[in-house]
Amino acid sequence: MNDSDTSAILPEEFAPSVRDETPDADASSLDADMPSGSPVRCGRPPFPCPLPVSVEPVLFLCMFSLALQMPLYTQYLWDRISEDLGYNGTKAGGCQNSSGQPDPLEKEVATQTARWSLYISLAGFGVGLVVVTLLGSWSDRVGRRRLLVVPSLGLALQAGVYLAVMYLRLGVAWLLLGRLLSGLSGDFNAVLAGCFAHAGDTSARRSRTFRVAVLEATLGVAGMLASVVGGNWRRAQGYINPFWLALACNLAAALYAWLFVRDTVTPDPGARLLSGEHHRAVLRLFGPRGKGGRGPLLWLYTLCFFLVVLVHSGSRELYVLFELSPPLCWGPQMVGYGSAALHLAYLSSLLGLRVLQLGLDDSWVALLGLASNCAALLVISNAATTALMFTGYGLNFLSMASTPVLRSKLSKLVESSQQGALFASVACVESLCSLVASGVFMSLYPATLHVFKGFPFLFGALILLIPASIIGAIRCREMRGAHDGTS
Repeated sequence: MNDSDTSAILPEEFAPSVRDETPDADASSLDADMPSGSPVRCGRPPFPCPLPVSVEPVLFLCMFSLALQMPLYTQYLWDRISEDLGYNGTKAGGCQNSSGQPDPLEKEVATQTARWSLYISLAGFGVGLVVVTLLGSWSDRVGRRRLLVVPSLGLALQAGVYLAVMYLRLGVAWLLLGRLLSGLSGDFNAVLAGCFAHAGDTSARRSRTFRVAVLEATLGVAGMLASVVGGNWRRAQGYINPFWLALACNLAAALYAWLFVRDTVTPDPGARLLSGEHHRAVLRLFGPRGKGGRGPLLWLYTLCFFLVVLVHSGSRELYVLFELSPPLCWGPQMVGYGSAALHLAYLSSLLGLRVLQLGLDDSWVALLGLASNCAALLVISNAATTALMFTGYGLNFLSMASTPVLRSKLSKLVESSQQGALFASVACVESLCSLVASGVFMSLYPATLHVFKGFPFLFGALILLIPASIIGAIRCREMRGAHDGTS
């Protein structure tokens, strides 16, 4: 592994010093590789981590906690509302309930569960949208460590409130309090912003895409493990013990971030958290070049990111419904295998991206990733057998290569002093994608179920043609400009 590969994975304090081994004549070329306006490295933690990792453990622990809680609190809502309404049935689905009239009481339970799930999601999103942009821009002045600690503690408070609701048998409305507390601390979006901003601070331009891909692979591995652990544990021991683990993971993430993560910017003693300047910095970022903005490229790449994540989120929510219903009629075990196959795309995309980068520009890697995703969605939309469904999952092997490329391109468009504001905005876009995807794909699926069951997946493949066209057009324009400059 060469030095640029190592610096893509390790934080700067552990990477080998390339500058010390390079003649002075080449120093300027190395400077060009580093982020422009690179901040002074400072802010050593109380106990510098002896391991070659930086923010990956924080991201893994918080993602594992979140992925563990999300399906469990939805199931808890179902059980509590069923108890309150006097419904003693179970949440049936798939082929077992494909005929006959639905139970009116079961329908009411499903309606109220969906309604409370929406309220809780909107509570966290609405508050977090304001707070995460504030914290992200603030971290450009005070450092990334606080941006990681504060939301980790907020997520721990959320798990604590959920545990109190379960122990004390409080009304489901109290779950809103947990989401609001998490939203007031920036929610998981702030963790994402802090981790990716830290990666932008500590990586060279040429290795940033792979560095970002490592973080995204961390998300995939954490989600895969949580999906395997959560359902089996709930069936064996109920809801409370998994939520204790979620609480412990968030506290461990906050402790690790405070003790071991090194700050990558010089703290400004005069920086205030509650200042309108932080939101103005985000608005300036997306403004015209003449007013300090990044111009149309930032908007175009953000639009591409929105559409790609929209399709990822929307299709992911439909996979289980598609698998449970005829003609597949999968049981819980097969659904688990399908979820594991889906999450394996994070690791295969990381490997594929690294190999493809040896001979291709990042833009072409992103296009291949979108092509992989489109092919998978087309096959899955027509999947009538288990073999065909897993063929679709296999074609999905490079689908997650496009998002790290887009994050990296966005990061390279801004100064190092704007990384926090940028990735806070990207995290908000990602959260907005989840809400929009739920509304669009979950409405489209029942509307087209009796016409063409796989139409939402076909619709997703068509949407991906838009970012593919934009990325391809920008790359061709860059190549034409480079050719004109050398001729």
